Amino acid sequence: MEAKKIRSTFIEFFQSKQHHYVPSSPIVVKNDPTLMFTNAGMNQFKDAFLGNEIAKYSRVANSQKCLRVSGKHNDLEEVGVDTYHHTMFEMLGNWSFGDYFKKEAIEWAWELLTEVYGLEKDRLYVSVFEGDTGDNLGLDQEAYDLWKAIVPEDRIIMGSKKDNFWEMGDVGPCGPCSEIHVDLRSDAERALVAGKDLVNNDHEQVIEIWNLVFMQFNRVSDGSLKPLPATHVDTGMGFERLVRAIQHKSSNYDTDLFAPFLAALAKKSEKVYGEDLPTDIAFRVIVDHIRAISFTIADGQLPSNNKAGYVIRRILRRAVRYGYTFLGFQEPFLYELTSLIADNFGDIFPEVRQQQEFIAKVIFEEETSFLRTLDNGLKMLDQIKAELSEKGEKVIPGKTAFDLYDTFGFPLDLTSLIARESGLSLDEKGFTLEMEAQKTRSRAASESETGDWVILNEDNGVEFVGYDFLKAHAQIIKYRVISDKKGDKYQLVLDKTPFYAESGGQVGDTGWLISETEKVKVIDTKRENDLIVHFVEKLPANPEAQFGAEVDAEKRFMTENNHTATHLLQSALKVVLGDHIQQRGSLVNQNLLRFDFSHFSKLSDEEISQVEDIVNEKIRQNIPLSEQRNMPIEEAKKQGATALFGEKYGDFVRVITFDKDFSVELCGGTHVPQTSKIGLFKIISEASSASGVRRIEAITAKSAEDYFRKQESLVKEIQELLKNPKDLMKSIESLLQERNDLKKEIDSLHMEKASGVKVELLKQFVAGDGINTLIAQVELPNADSLKKLAYELKNETANAFVILAAKIEDKPQIAVIIDEELITGKGLNAGQIVRELAKEIQGGGGGQAFFATAGGKNLAGLENVVAKAKELYL
Repeated sequence: MEAKKIRSTFIEFFQSKQHHYVPSSPIVVKNDPTLMFTNAGMNQFKDAFLGNEIAKYSRVANSQKCLRVSGKHNDLEEVGVDTYHHTMFEMLGNWSFGDYFKKEAIEWAWELLTEVYGLEKDRLYVSVFEGDTGDNLGLDQEAYDLWKAIVPEDRIIMGSKKDNFWEMGDVGPCGPCSEIHVDLRSDAERALVAGKDLVNNDHEQVIEIWNLVFMQFNRVSDGSLKPLPATHVDTGMGFERLVRAIQHKSSNYDTDLFAPFLAALAKKSEKVYGEDLPTDIAFRVIVDHIRAISFTIADGQLPSNNKAGYVIRRILRRAVRYGYTFLGFQEPFLYELTSLIADNFGDIFPEVRQQQEFIAKVIFEEETSFLRTLDNGLKMLDQIKAELSEKGEKVIPGKTAFDLYDTFGFPLDLTSLIARESGLSLDEKGFTLEMEAQKTRSRAASESETGDWVILNEDNGVEFVGYDFLKAHAQIIKYRVISDKKGDKYQLVLDKTPFYAESGGQVGDTGWLISETEKVKVIDTKRENDLIVHFVEKLPANPEAQFGAEVDAEKRFMTENNHTATHLLQSALKVVLGDHIQQRGSLVNQNLLRFDFSHFSKLSDEEISQVEDIVNEKIRQNIPLSEQRNMPIEEAKKQGATALFGEKYGDFVRVITFDKDFSVELCGGTHVPQTSKIGLFKIISEASSASGVRRIEAITAKSAEDYFRKQESLVKEIQELLKNPKDLMKSIESLLQERNDLKKEIDSLHMEKASGVKVELLKQFVAGDGINTLIAQVELPNADSLKKLAYELKNETANAFVILAAKIEDKPQIAVIIDEELITGKGLNAGQIVRELAKEIQGGGGGQAFFATAGGKNLAGLENVVAKAKELYL
C-alpha cells in the first residue's frame, strides 16, 4: 500500500466512525507562549482540553505536520543516526472531546491496524500505565482489561510514569496512555529474543507506532492532580513509522515517502545509499531536513538568528554541513529537492506546492551564505591550528570551539572532524560547559513563574466588542500572577472586552479598567490560544467589582491608520511588482507600519514612488471600509480574499475590503472607517530582512506630517549654512567637487611622503643567510600607505623579509611581509610573526603566510616591537 493510500485510509476509517476531518494546522505556532512549533496533533485542540472553548466537533481526525527540534521534544541529534526519528513528521490522530473514551479508542485502534492495514497481530505489543505512588494512582485497570480481551496477557507491558503517563506540560490536562509497538525483526531474530523485552529500549526494529492518551486529570501548579469535568481521548500515530510497518521495510527511509529524495540525492552526489554508514547518515539527514525546512518556510517561518528562525537555520545548516562533508557538495544543492516536496506533499499540504519557487529561493540563499561561513570557518581553524602548533599544544579549547559555533554558526562535529584529521583533539567537555553557561544565562533572563488561574466568575466565553466599541462594562472571569525578577504582574480575562489582543502583526490595545473606587492601567493585551489576556501591573483591590473597560482611543486610532495602510500597501506592491508578492510578516503600532514581503530584488526609487502614489491616491479617494463578519471561508476565497500562509483560519472568517477590485483580505484586526482618515502615507525605508524577503517601513497621518516638516526644516538649515544660494543643488555639488579636489591633493602629498620614507628604508636592509631583513619604525598617514609601502619594499628587494612598526593617526600598527621563497625555504610565516609582535602593543591581528598586519592600543609599545623583532630575526 502506497503512503498516500495509507494516509487517506486512516482518515476514511475514522470518518466512518463519525469523526470530522480537520486539516493540519500550521507547523509554526502563533498565540501560544509555550510552543515555537506544533509538536503533536493535539496542539490545535489545546483550548478544548484546557476548557477555554467548547470543541466544534466531539469527534475529530486529522494528519498534523509536526516538528520536534526544541524544548522537551528534541529529536534533532538522533535524526539520521537512527532510522526512525525525524525532525518534521506527520502525526495521524483521532480525538474525542467528552464523547467516547478508552473502550472505543482501544478497539478501533486494533481494528484499523490489524483488520484494515493487515498488520500481523503477533508482531504487536501494547503497554498500559502500571500506576505511580507519587500521584497515588494505581494500575489503569480499565485499559488493562480492555486489552486483555484483545491480546494475550504476555503481550501487555506494564509502563512507568515516564512511558505511560502523558502530560501537556508542568501544568494542564494529563492522563494515562496505552502505546502500541510493532516488532519488525525477521522471524529468526524474533525466535531468539522476545519482542516484549525490546519495547522502549531504543531498538531500531521494535518501535512505538501509536499512543492512545486518556485525558482524565488536570495537573495544577502545586503538583497535585484534579479530575477533569469531562474525559477526552487524544491519540497520535507516527505516519512514517506506520508506512514502514505496512510496507515491510527495515527503515523509515526505505519507504516510498523518502525513496524519491534518496534517488535524487544519489544521482546528484554520484554516491550510493546503503553502502557506507557515514554516507548513509548524510543521506538520511538531508532527506529528512529538507522536509522540515520546506514546511516551516511555507508556513511563514524564515531562517533567522533568533528563536524559531534560528532553529530552522540550524536544521538547514546541519543538512548543508552533512552534504559538504560526506557527499562532496561545495555548491548549493538542497534547494533542488523542493520540487520533490511539492510533487509528493502538494495534494495533502497545498501550501508547499503553491510556494515551491519561493521556498527554493530562500533555501538557495541560505545555502550560499552558509557555504561562505564554512569556508571562513575553515580558514579560522587553519589559524587556530597554527597557533596551537606554535605553542606545541594538541587540544582545541572548548571556548574556542564554542565561539566558532556561537558566533559563526560553525558546527561542533565538523570542528571535531577537522581536528582529528589534523592530529588534534577537541575539548568537548569545555564546549559543553560553555553551552550550558549560555543556556543558564538565557533561562535566567527569561525565567518567570506562572500561577494557576483564580476563577472568580462563571466562564461562558469571552465576548470581544472592540470592532464596534472602545468601552464596555465588564467583569473579571479569572486572573493569575506572573512572577519574575522584576516583580509580579497580573493577567486578567474579562467576560466582555473592547481590547484588541495582539495578533496578525497589530499590537495589543492598552487602556484602563475603571471601577467606582480605582483605575487600573492595562499595559498590554495578548492572545493566548483562544483567550484574550489583559496585562496589568497591579491587581484591582476588588477584582469581583464591575469595571468599565476603556481602550486608549488615540493609540487605537493611530494603529488603525497604519493597519489599513498596510492593506493598501500590499495591494499597491502587487500592482507595481507582480502577483508573486506575499506577506511574510508585519508589525503595526501607533508609530509606524513594517511590512515584510516575498521579493528577491531591491526596489528602485521609481518603484517606491509608484507604490507611494498608488496608496496616497486610494487615501484621497476616501474609500469606505466594507467589513463582512462570519463569512464561510470557502465563499471568502471565491471572492478572492487574500489569506496568509501559515495562518490557521476557522470555518468562518472576517473579510476586510477597501475597493473590491483593489484590496480584499482575511483579517482580524481593526481598521479606519474610510481611507481618508489615514491622511498621508510615506515609505521611510526599504531593505532586505531575510533570504528572499524585503522589508518596508512606512508612516502615516501625523507621523508622516512630522516627517515632512523635519525634512523641510533640514533643507532650510542647509540653505542658511550655504548663505541661501539660488540653486541649492548646484551649490552642494560645487562643495563636494572642492572636497574631492582637496582629498586628491592630500593623497598626493601622503604618497610623496611615503615615497621618501621608502627611499630611506631601502638603504637599511641587512643581508645575511640568504635573507634581506628590514626592521624599522615609521610614521605614515593611513593604513593603505603602510600596506603599499610594505609591498613596494618587498618588490624592490630580493628575498625580502620586512617588519614595519608604524604610528598611524596616533595608533600603533604592524605590518610583516615576506618573499614567497622564504616561506618554504626558511619556514617564516607572517601571520605567526605579527601575532607574536602584537603582544607588545596590546593588540592582535593576522593574515596570510606572506603578508599580515596587526593593530593595538599601546602606542609606546612600538619601540618594543622593533627591539623584539631585531632580537629574534637579526
